[in-house]
Amino acid sequence: MADTDPIAERTGRRKRFGSHARILAAPLLLWGLVVVALRVPLQTWLDGERGYDEAVLREWLDEARGYRGTLREMIENYLSHARRYVQLIRSWPHHSNQAEDRILLKWRKSLAVRHEEIYEQLRTLGSPPTKRDAGQLPLFPIIYQLQVRFHLQGTPLADLSAVPLSADGLPLDAPITWDSGLPSDASQYQVLEHHLLDPYATIYVRYQLHAYNKRQRHEEAYHQRLRQLSALAIAGTVLSLTWMVIVQRRQRERERRHAETERQLLEQRLATQAAEREALELKSQMWASIGIMAGSYAHNIKNLLVRPNDLLRRCLDAANMPPDHALMLNEIQQTLGTVTERLQQILHTVRRDPSRAETTLLDLNAVVGELEQTWKELAREKWKLELALEFQTEGPLWIDGDISHLQQAIENLLFNARDATFEMRNHLRDRARQMEDLDAQGRRQALIAAAAWRGRVVLRTFRREQEIVLEVCDNGVGMTEEVRRRCTETHFSTKRDNALYEGHSTGMGLGLSFVVAILEHHRAQLEIDSEPLSGTTFRIRFPAATRAAIAPHLLETTSEGPSA
Repeated sequence: MADTDPIAERTGRRKRFGSHARILAAPLLLWGLVVVALRVPLQTWLDGERGYDEAVLREWLDEARGYRGTLREMIENYLSHARRYVQLIRSWPHHSNQAEDRILLKWRKSLAVRHEEIYEQLRTLGSPPTKRDAGQLPLFPIIYQLQVRFHLQGTPLADLSAVPLSADGLPLDAPITWDSGLPSDASQYQVLEHHLLDPYATIYVRYQLHAYNKRQRHEEAYHQRLRQLSALAIAGTVLSLTWMVIVQRRQRERERRHAETERQLLEQRLATQAAEREALELKSQMWASIGIMAGSYAHNIKNLLVRPNDLLRRCLDAANMPPDHALMLNEIQQTLGTVTERLQQILHTVRRDPSRAETTLLDLNAVVGELEQTWKELAREKWKLELALEFQTEGPLWIDGDISHLQQAIENLLFNARDATFEMRNHLRDRARQMEDLDAQGRRQALIAAAAWRGRVVLRTFRREQEIVLEVCDNGVGMTEEVRRRCTETHFSTKRDNALYEGHSTGMGLGLSFVVAILEHHRAQLEIDSEPLSGTTFRIRFPAATRAAIAPHLLETTSEGPSA
């Protein structure tokens, strides 16, 4: 049997350790949050009434007054005189005359007096050992010792610690202690540390609670609450272990589902690849259909052009033709030549795959303006349609595109708008015929108004940040939400038999899918806004050409301008 791969074994151990760590992380984090959030409330709960007693003691120490004021005020006075005394010593380091010695002796006596006042205040607070404080405590604790300690190190009064108060060498920061002399041991008293003048002075109080059995009751309550807290901790631990078991089971189930999901994703990926292949086949079929349709249209159009060209040639060859007639016939012949050239261009376009587009730098305004000039007269005369042009941004709008493909895409949108207005006119006629509240004359007027209704299509261009936008807006019949969502699908069509103005058969559902295919290879996006009987707006967003691509063209145009 081959040995196990050590690297794989270490990797497996790390994965198992990470899995167990993730399982333990949630209960441990929860316990940590509980401890942090409940530390102070639990401590207060365990201490019981001790916190209340200490708060009353601190209030008593802050507010108890002697004949010189409160203890805090006496300490502040003492430190203020000590600071002045140190300044005098620094200014007279050698005591050169008796006057200076007398002044220093006076200040030492003053400090000694204030030192004694603080001591007397402590003695007054401590005796008699049992005191009453009306409105706060029925019986005050027994005071065994009161001590004021000074903390001058690290404060502006640090130099006071080295200066003696009197000839016996007592330093200024020496503790001031009053002791009751009552016998006591550590089991009888408690110690309170109260920062009376932070950070300069702290008072330490050694005291006993006012009830003889209160300490025992506090200890019993403390242990009882500690037992309750232990029971809570055990219950929390059991719940955490239960949670770990549940999470581990869920993780195993999640791993099983993950494996199942991966299998389904693999099947879905294979199905997606099959769908993509089918979509490519559909596109190939679409281009084949377009090629067949274009060939059929081209054959019919060429047959129709043979007779007009022959008649024009005969008329031009005839003698004694008025000059104005000859001019008009020449213009007609040039127009037919343009139609033939455009027909060849259309055939070349629809038979070429959009993925092989020959992109160049184009001015979208120029492309749209040329299309407007081509179709404006026909729209007004035969389609009963007003074709308008709106340039909302002055100057050229440069994009990268294939002129032939782009013309076909915009014309497809224009023809869709034309058909929508034609259907809107039919809708108005049908509605006029179905109005039951009209008499014969009123229905006739409604039909005349419906027949006189004119469609309107607006070709609008503008720039929006780094995009060039073209909108084709019409006031036609509009689309429902389902039709708007599916209108770009291949072979999807809702046009009736009379949708096209010429009365030919319904569309093959290739127009908008052809537009989408062209725009994809122009890196452009098509948006459609439409509601039933409220018109449609086709919005194309082209990426604007970069400055690097525009600059050579502008330079060439500028250099050719003066020479022309």
